[in-house]
Amino acid sequence: MRILIMKNGEGVEATDNMAEASIELKNPASLIWVDLNDESIVETRHILTDIFNFHPLSVDDALVETHIPKIDDWEDYLYLSIIAVKPDQPLEDLDKSIEMDVFLGKNYIVTYHPEDIHVINLVWKNFQHDERRLLRGSNYILYQIIDELANDYMAMIDQIDMEVESIEDQVMEKPDNKLLQQIFRIKRSLLNLRRIVAPQREVLNKLSRGDFGVIDQKERMYYRDVYDHLVRVHDITESLRDLVTGALDTYLSVVNNRLNDIMKTLTIITTIFMPLSFLTGFFGMNFFGPGNQLNYWTGSPAFFIILAIFLILPVSMFLWMRKRDWM
Repeated sequence: MRILIMKNGEGVEATDNMAEASIELKNPASLIWVDLNDESIVETRHILTDIFNFHPLSVDDALVETHIPKIDDWEDYLYLSIIAVKPDQPLEDLDKSIEMDVFLGKNYIVTYHPEDIHVINLVWKNFQHDERRLLRGSNYILYQIIDELANDYMAMIDQIDMEVESIEDQVMEKPDNKLLQQIFRIKRSLLNLRRIVAPQREVLNKLSRGDFGVIDQKERMYYRDVYDHLVRVHDITESLRDLVTGALDTYLSVVNNRLNDIMKTLTIITTIFMPLSFLTGFFGMNFFGPGNQLNYWTGSPAFFIILAIFLILPVSMFLWMRKRDWM
């Protein structure tokens, strides 16, 4: 647990003393940010329920991971569930993103996350180094957190976009099983990212409309800015999904064309040797045994004639197929 306190709009104090924070909580001129990470469930429930007096239902929503972005209005405060991604998170692990729960009041903000989130650490350091940021209130803290999350989404989109371009270059040159697995992996990652961004976009839309008493009119523009970012991320995600689907169709088309070429070659080879198989089969049935009246079937002229047929017939068929553009 860590706490940032700005008393009466002057000075920033970093502490872990919850008793001091509970005293300043009663002062409307003070601003408090409580970040809960490694605390036990029992201690976290005590802080949220007994010190901040949050409703048990919203506390249960925070302590039980739902992985669904949402926002609830409890009049005196807002409860938000939002999803964070790690900057170095592999694309296939997007479904293992971190849920972050936020309680937003007029003069306080409480963040709870079961795992460490680099966005929280980044914003925390920024507010420690620049006290003027805290003068803008708890809404500005929430805006900074969500804005950094949107930047992480965009970085993830850029990473996926680079992989899609690489796939488009390879699909015509080397369509193999490894490339097919990569296509399905990116398609699955885009689906997971869409599941994160789409409901989170609706959360920001509600914040920007000003339907909540905790948010003042002048602060809505910040959430509108993040909402525009998420709309852009969502649109790019849909475009990339179309590109990946097109790459998959191209892959299947190239593979089918190559298979057709292989079958065409094998069919031509079979067709060329079919007459030879007939001749060798016919004359190998021993209908014509050596005898005085049929000596010409087993003599040298017959052998050379059949041999000439074996050479001329496949060459003739090959040239005829080339003339008809079958090869």
